[in-house]
Amino acid sequence: MVSDRRTLLADAALDVLADEGIRGLTHRAVDRRAAMPLGTTSAYFRTRAALLTGLVTRLVQLDQAELQTVAEELPPLRTAGELVDGMALLARKRLTGEGRRRSLARYACAAESVRDRELREILVPRENAGREAVRLFLSEHGVTDLDDRTHTLLTCVDGLVFDRLVSGGEVPREALEGLVAAALRQDGGA
Repeated sequence: MVSDRRTLLADAALDVLADEGIRGLTHRAVDRRAAMPLGTTSAYFRTRAALLTGLVTRLVQLDQAELQTVAEELPPLRTAGELVDGMALLARKRLTGEGRRRSLARYACAAESVRDRELREILVPRENAGREAVRLFLSEHGVTDLDDRTHTLLTCVDGLVFDRLVSGGEVPREALEGLVAAALRQDGGA
C-alpha cells in the first residue's frame, strides 16, 4: 500500500509541477491535487528534496515506459524515413496530452538538477528500447562513433521538443530529416 500511495503522490506532484511550475510545488499543493488530507505528502516525502526525488523517479519511470511502448509499436528501423517517423511520433507524444505535461515537468526538473546532483543522476539518459533502436539503426548504416552520434541525435530531438513546448507547434519533419542526415554522415560531422 505504501508504494501505491507514494506513486499516487508522485503523480499528483507531476501534475502540480506541470500546472503551477516549480514554485507551486509544495506538500500542501500535492495533498490537494491527490485529494489527500493535509500532511499526507509530508508523511511520505519529508522534505522538498525528497518530494522532488520521488517526482523525478516517477517521471523517469513513466518516460522509460513510453519509450518502450514507442519502440514496440514501430517496425525495425531500416530507412532514414522510418527513423524520422519514429522520432516524429515521439515528439508528438511529448508535445500533446500527458506527454506534454511530463515534458513540462521534465524541463522544470532538469533546471533544478543543475543545483542538485541526486536529481541530475536520476535524470541522466538511460538505456531503453528507443535509444537502442536508434543505436542499432546507426550501426547498421555504418556509423562508427555510435554512442556519441546516438546521444547527439537524441539530444537535438529533445531540444526541438523543448523549443516547440515553449513556442508552440509541431517539430518540423524537415528538422528531423536534417538531424538524421547529419547523424549518418560518414565525415564525422554530426
